[in-house]
Amino acid sequence: MISKETMSRIIIVGAGPAGMMAAIRASQFTPEVVLIEKNSLPGNKLLLSGKGRCNITNNCELEDFLKRFSANGQFLRDAFKKFFNRELIEFFRERGLVLKIERQNRVFPETDRSASIVEVLKKQLVKSRVMTAYNVTVNGLQVKAGKISGVRLESGEVVHVDKVVLATGGVTYSFTGSTGDGLFWAQNSGHKITPIRPGLVALEIRKENFKLPEGLTLKNIRLRFSSGKKEIISEIGEMVFTDFGISGPLVLTLSGQIADWILDKLKIRVEIDFKPALSREQLENRLLREFNDLARKNLDNVLKELLPLSLVKIFLGRLKIPADKKANQVTQQERKAIVDLLKGFNLEIKCTRPLEDAMITRGGVSLKDIDPRTMESRRVKGLYFCGEMIDVDADTGGFNLQAAFSTGYLAGESAALSK
Repeated sequence: MISKETMSRIIIVGAGPAGMMAAIRASQFTPEVVLIEKNSLPGNKLLLSGKGRCNITNNCELEDFLKRFSANGQFLRDAFKKFFNRELIEFFRERGLVLKIERQNRVFPETDRSASIVEVLKKQLVKSRVMTAYNVTVNGLQVKAGKISGVRLESGEVVHVDKVVLATGGVTYSFTGSTGDGLFWAQNSGHKITPIRPGLVALEIRKENFKLPEGLTLKNIRLRFSSGKKEIISEIGEMVFTDFGISGPLVLTLSGQIADWILDKLKIRVEIDFKPALSREQLENRLLREFNDLARKNLDNVLKELLPLSLVKIFLGRLKIPADKKANQVTQQERKAIVDLLKGFNLEIKCTRPLEDAMITRGGVSLKDIDPRTMESRRVKGLYFCGEMIDVDADTGGFNLQAAFSTGYLAGESAALSK
């Protein structure tokens, strides 16, 4: 237990990936490390990562890695130079956990269980003799003359301390304990908070006169988001229809930029290109061949070769063409309309799903208030930030977790070595 008499050189608040790594690294330089977590166990949110499989990092090279972050990603160069994907992979392998590399260079534990990652970290905390205080809630920082001097507990006690590392996470998956407490404390101690908003989140569409084919996954398609002269074009990949709109890898990857457009109150449309590998001319020629070869078949049966069955009725409803119209009766104008819709089935975006449904939090402690070489606050000496609570975010694929581990490693080392 922690009491007001407890004296510690370093306190780390938050036992997620960033906090645990910060404690492990700090303990290599000083025995006086305390890790405080308000939950009864560490790594609650980590257990949910990668649908319970934990995509801990990505095996691509540094420059390609940084490209997967938003504009603020360059801030992480120092942290990644100190502790990057190779070092993270080796960290777990040295402790007996075999990792594997899957498509798109995503790295997972061979067990396919997030719990395997958490267990390694927990065992290392014990081996490193980090004092862990679970079921202990911090409710503020104590700052004197621009320097950290302690943390206030919910009990009213103050733990005096030389250094504090905040690793309290963002605000998504709040049931795991990520409730934005650390952002509030940072703001109260003079730090600017970049407005928080959802990242890697599904999108809602405005109601149409048809029911979305919930659960339908579209593969090898391309999305084009547009608003006035602005546009974002995705790679070729997958998306999923939901009861409220669209989700899946392509949507999640671009959702951060769409969220920014929504904040600017822009009217946004998305066009689905069902056949991105074919030009309009190639697609029209294919339709001509199929309409000739299947001349006596109903149009809905012909289109089943081009679209999932659950979309054919919706598709023809949009075109106002009877489903039982024979292929050889389709006019040139109707054929052109079919091609146009296959290359640009459009929907209007209403909003993102709420923060609670997002995979990550965008925004957080402003990078202008953090020294990238140490992760120390530029406003409060002895205070360090790491993990999701800082204003960096990336695509899916292990990039965000690597950022958490790397910034935690650098913050822990910096706090332990600073005078």
